[in-house]
Amino acid sequence: MLPAKVKDLFSGHAKDYAEFRPKYPDAFVKSVSRLVKYRGVVWDCACGNGQLSLSLARHFQLVLASDISEKQVAAAPGHKGILYSVQPAEQTDFPDEFFDMVVVGQAIHWFDHEAFYREANRVMGPNAVIVAIGYGLMRISPEVDAVLDHFYKNITGPYWEPERKYIDEGYKTLPFPFEPIEVPAFEMPCKWTFAQMMGYLNTWSAVKRYEQENGMNPLSLVATDFEKAWGREEIRRMVFPGFVRAGRKGG
Repeated sequence: MLPAKVKDLFSGHAKDYAEFRPKYPDAFVKSVSRLVKYRGVVWDCACGNGQLSLSLARHFQLVLASDISEKQVAAAPGHKGILYSVQPAEQTDFPDEFFDMVVVGQAIHWFDHEAFYREANRVMGPNAVIVAIGYGLMRISPEVDAVLDHFYKNITGPYWEPERKYIDEGYKTLPFPFEPIEVPAFEMPCKWTFAQMMGYLNTWSAVKRYEQENGMNPLSLVATDFEKAWGREEIRRMVFPGFVRAGRKGG
């Protein structure tokens, strides 16, 4: 049974999440891994479908990746350096002072922060580092961005959970009781087709909530506008703005 405050918003579309979410640049993951001197065991907390786990496995001896969603974990690729488990971030079966690093990708805003930080401090080693990574609304072109902003703010806006504000604020207001480490912002560039962009938008939790409450997918309201703004190009480059909060245990 999950703790009362835990939210699972993505089990219902785990396959789409695995297919359409952007990938973290390996150069960025490499730079984050260097925040600790000994890169032994890392906890990829709320790993989803393992998109960050695979990158972490290139830089740590062992990745323990966990998520509350059994369906998300089932969609994650196997790897000899990754052990997956289904359990909430706030209550795990990991040993005390076990990890050299704890990493949370695009998920910490959903947590019960007090409970999670208590658990993180329990499982982090004496010199361990915790890193919270997030990314915001992608930028494509002035024409597409205008439709995207309208869709985000005016159509799906009322259907986002309150915690989404932490993403909009670049995690700057996120409760984070650790000794701060400065980590530069980063970018997540990708090249997608129109179908891939629409597939990504369809993974938004606000889209799923709109659909549940109104009996229709809100993307149908703007599909024509998106097509017109996209133009004739088969593939477009887009950039997701990334941001980081990092800290050492004991702060």
